Amino acid sequence: MRVTADRTVCVGAGLCALTAPEVFDQDDDGLVTVLAPEPATALHRAARQAGRLCPSGAIRTTE
Repeated sequence: MRVTADRTVCVGAGLCALTAPEVFDQDDDGLVTVLAPEPATALHRAARQAGRLCPSGAIRTTE
């Protein structure tokens, strides 16, 4: 799995960091930061969930 985030559309809701804190964080401006662009298999479910919950659609996961 590959995880990416489009910081230009991120609204800083923080759902990604709350849902998958091992994969996502927020910078000082509240925008998404991808900590694990190729997360371990055990984190795939949480990363996908974070993508579904993102209100701006900034999170993308690809297999």
